[in-house]
Amino acid sequence: MKSERVSGILNVIKSHAKPGNREGMARFGINVENAYGVSIYELRKIAKDIGLDHDLARALWDTGNHEARILAGMIDDPALVTEEQMERWVQDFNSWDLCDQVCSNLFDRTKYAYKKAFAWTNREEEFVKRAGFVLMAALSVHDKNASDSRFEKFLPIIKKHAIDERNFVRKAVNWVLRQIGKRNVVLHRKAIDTALDIEQYNSKTARWIAKDALRELRSEKVKKKLKMLKS
Repeated sequence: MKSERVSGILNVIKSHAKPGNREGMARFGINVENAYGVSIYELRKIAKDIGLDHDLARALWDTGNHEARILAGMIDDPALVTEEQMERWVQDFNSWDLCDQVCSNLFDRTKYAYKKAFAWTNREEEFVKRAGFVLMAALSVHDKNASDSRFEKFLPIIKKHAIDERNFVRKAVNWVLRQIGKRNVVLHRKAIDTALDIEQYNSKTARWIAKDALRELRSEKVKKKLKMLKS
């Protein structure tokens, strides 16, 4: 019965594929080797119809289909996700969008999120390392009640890895620095100080990370948001 349901969901996913989507995804650096070409918008609608289903999520992941795996991250129950599952899935990450969707829809809501963020940022595999930084960025946005100290501990790791020249890593490092800095006034100042330190590195990648982060963190839009949060 489970295999029939999985096959049915794959057919539903495939029915939303549109001509040219795969080519468009490829242009954005997405791995389309095993993808139908379905938008995140359509996958979210399918996920809403399904609801949370841990066993189905694991079965969809095991199909190896790109969209089925993104959908799996949307419907899995974070309370039932184990460390072993996270380690198995992270090894299957082969595209930045799969990494980002699973980390920000599922992994950041598990009780292992902070532990894996620290562990994965120290791993060498490109998408595993990216996953660690994406977790940090997602937690910065979603964990509303966390103390500032949680995120202050991320800053030395950002500084340490700001020289990683790999595209999918450097963009994630930049992302988490910006997200931490937009959380509140105190972290905004600390993120800017971190960016200023990184800007002094003898590294083109580090300077790009710093300048891009400073551009946003010093923008009027961010200053206005922080002023509203403070009031």
